[in-house]
Amino acid sequence: MTRIVLFENIHPSAKEVFLAAGLNDVVTYASSLAPDALREALRGAELVGIRSRTHLDAALLGSAPQLRAVGCFCIGTNQVDLDAAMLRGVPVFNAPFSNTRSVAEMVLGEAILLLRRIPEKNDRVHQGHWDKTAEGAFEARGKTLGVIGYGNIGSQVGTLAEAAGMRVIFHDIEAKLPLGNARAVPSLKKMLAQADVVTLHVPGGKATHNIMDAAAIAAMKPGSILINASRGTVVDIDALHAALKSGHLSGAALDVFPVEPKSVDEPLASPLRGMRNVILTPHIGGSTQESQENIGREVAEKLLRFVQSGTTKGAVNFPEIPYVEKTGEARILHVHRNLPGAMGTLSNLMAEHGLNIVSQQLQTRGQVGYVISDVEGTVDDTVMSVLRSHPVTIRCDLA
Repeated sequence: MTRIVLFENIHPSAKEVFLAAGLNDVVTYASSLAPDALREALRGAELVGIRSRTHLDAALLGSAPQLRAVGCFCIGTNQVDLDAAMLRGVPVFNAPFSNTRSVAEMVLGEAILLLRRIPEKNDRVHQGHWDKTAEGAFEARGKTLGVIGYGNIGSQVGTLAEAAGMRVIFHDIEAKLPLGNARAVPSLKKMLAQADVVTLHVPGGKATHNIMDAAAIAAMKPGSILINASRGTVVDIDALHAALKSGHLSGAALDVFPVEPKSVDEPLASPLRGMRNVILTPHIGGSTQESQENIGREVAEKLLRFVQSGTTKGAVNFPEIPYVEKTGEARILHVHRNLPGAMGTLSNLMAEHGLNIVSQQLQTRGQVGYVISDVEGTVDDTVMSVLRSHPVTIRCDLA
């Protein structure tokens, strides 16, 4: 029976998907675990579901030889050593679309709140002041939104902003089809100079580390607003703090941070705390009931399709093979070193044990090849042992 372990309070919709398919051995944990406890919890697990706080490094992956696939029930996958997983024959899946609307709505809401100086006005009323002045408060209509990273979320933010009457411009390192009336600006510096509100929707990594540094923030339009709901490492916090204190920027909203607290009671360490014109949220851009339910279902279905048919469509670290209906008596999922003659070796081994290949699908990625073989004949423990023990094999399973 396939053992499934889900960490970090993943939405019950995920478990419902597995149970409906007859996979009843599902263990759930309400939070992430310390490394030793995590290693023990992974023992015997074939499918594992995590969110952002559970880190699966090469050592942990190596301690779980039965692990067949990992599901990241979020967008980001940098909490998993993707190369190590691939070299162990373990595809990693995520949910690139399910929380798009939730993040986009929050970003637009923050833009409107900051344009109207609502955080500051709210705080002053709580402190006993009744400041009705309109100074520094603006409508969203007619203002320019600059989107850095025009992907799934960035483009959705632009669509919602246009509905609110904003003009949308964007900058992306890749050519993207503009939605609505959005317009691409090839130069980041030129885009920053035009935008009343700048919102970031880029991946993490070296290429985007501190993309909004002191120079980029200085290039922003005086009095403009910066919003980051992407990755905590893309904004230089000290430079942002200085720009807010000097008045160069009129406000900011951050949902992600370079270093985030590891527990509910651990305070955020940031110079931005206490600033009335800054909205700080605890990485909740995608934290709505709708998005979590959608994410639970989306990732669980990807894991289920992999177990049932071997399809790896949507895997972030693995050769991608789409779903094809099984045509033989058995389906063999073979992950191998991407070397000359690997397919010939596999076919010969199958033929030597009386298996007739009726259909094959092969894809390679870097050092790894993945082939789905539908065969006629008896695939017993002896056949699987031979296939698994061959030097070219990384992993071999039945769907």
